[in-house]
Parts: sequence; structure tokens; C-alpha cells
Amino acid sequence: FWHHADIASDLPEVIRGADVLIHLAPLASLPLIMRRLGDEGPKRVIGFGSTSLFTKANSALESERNLVKGLEDAESQIAILGRQYGIRWTIFRPTLVYHLGRDKNVTTIAAFLKRFGFFPLVNGAVGKRQPVHAEDLAMAASKVIDHREAFDKAYNLSGSETLPYREMVERIGHCLGQRALMVDIPLPLLQVIILLASMIPKYQHLNTEMATRVNLDMCFENEEARKDFDFNPRPFMTPRGS
Repeated sequence: FWHHADIASDLPEVIRGADVLIHLAPLASLPLIMRRLGDEGPKRVIGFGSTSLFTKANSALESERNLVKGLEDAESQIAILGRQYGIRWTIFRPTLVYHLGRDKNVTTIAAFLKRFGFFPLVNGAVGKRQPVHAEDLAMAASKVIDHREAFDKAYNLSGSETLPYREMVERIGHCLGQRALMVDIPLPLLQVIILLASMIPKYQHLNTEMATRVNLDMCFENEEARKDFDFNPRPFMTPRGS
């Protein structure tokens, strides 16, 4: 049986004595849950972190550096608690997740294109990206539940395609049925635009560091995941089986 639980309220009562916990909330909350449940918790735990652990380590923003510190601490504590309570754990670090219109990456780009018909870029936006579909992450979680090769390991999970940021935006526009007009603007101007947009609740997750990263490669090998549990992500913006 599968049970859904809100970590802010009923989680311990729902999963106490369960076999497996697949934790989809921010990774920093997982050690707290493991510690709270102790010996009464599941002996198999799968959690989702992020490759932001690496890409935002040297961010100019304190909030992003704090995010990295939280991810580092969470991974360390999960390993310690795993040994303490006999819990076998697996941590996934996905890159640029998209699907269902609920992500803050591809969905934000798509919303901007639909509203304005163009997308602002800096210096050609040639930094490489590897977007990964949320359903591929869900399948990965299901594969490793009883897979001993994946016990007590952390994996970077990237999509099967590596493409420049600019091409990623073009691909999103194509899926929307429109030609994505690219407008190259100076970095300071784009940072001002992002700062103004972040004042709108819908775009409050945006920050100026995003503009500085569009020309940086953010690529991660997933060979270990392919080898250990046959991770096989789809190409970007392509339905499974097409």
C-alpha cells in the first residue's frame, strides 16, 4: 500500500512501521524525520536533493550558499542516521527538473514566452543544460527500492540530452507552437529585469544570479546510475515512447 503524508503534521503516524519512505520534500527535512522516528521508522529511505549542491556553492547570494550548506549537512546526517538506525538510504541529485507545470525552471520560461513572445538572454546563453523529466525521477525511485547496488549511495541524475541554454529555450517555444524570439541584452539590464520581476509573487523565486549562470555549463554524468539501476532518461521535451 502507498500512503501520502504531510511532513508538517501526520507523517510519523502514517509511516511508523512502514517499509519504505520516499521523501519528496526539501532534503534538509529528511534527517529530522529519521531522527524523530528512530528505530520505529522505515529501514529504506530515498530522498531528493539537487545538483545545486555543486552549481551554487560559490554563489554571490548568501541564500544560495545557505541552500548548499543545508544540502551538505542533510546528506551527511542521513548517512550518520542510516548507520545509527540501520537504515539503507539513497539520495538523488537531479538537474533542472521539469513536468506538470509545477517546476520553477522550464515552466517559468514557458510562461514568459507565452506572455511576451520573446526571451531575454546574455551573450548567446551558451551554457550547457541537461533537463530531466520528473517521471524519469519517479521511475528511478521505484527501481532502487529493493536494489542493493543503490544502497547508501548518492547519484547525480541528469537528462539524456546536453544542450545550450539558448537551444533549451527554443525547444520550449517549439513545444508551445511558437517561434521563440531571442533578445540578447547586457547582463546588468537583465539583472534589473529579474529584480523587478521577482517583486511579483509568481516570480519571487527569481534572482539575479540566474542571469550570471546562463553561460556556465551545468552538466553531470549519470553513468553510475545507468550502471547500477539502468537509469534511462528521455530526451528533453519528448514524451516517453515517442
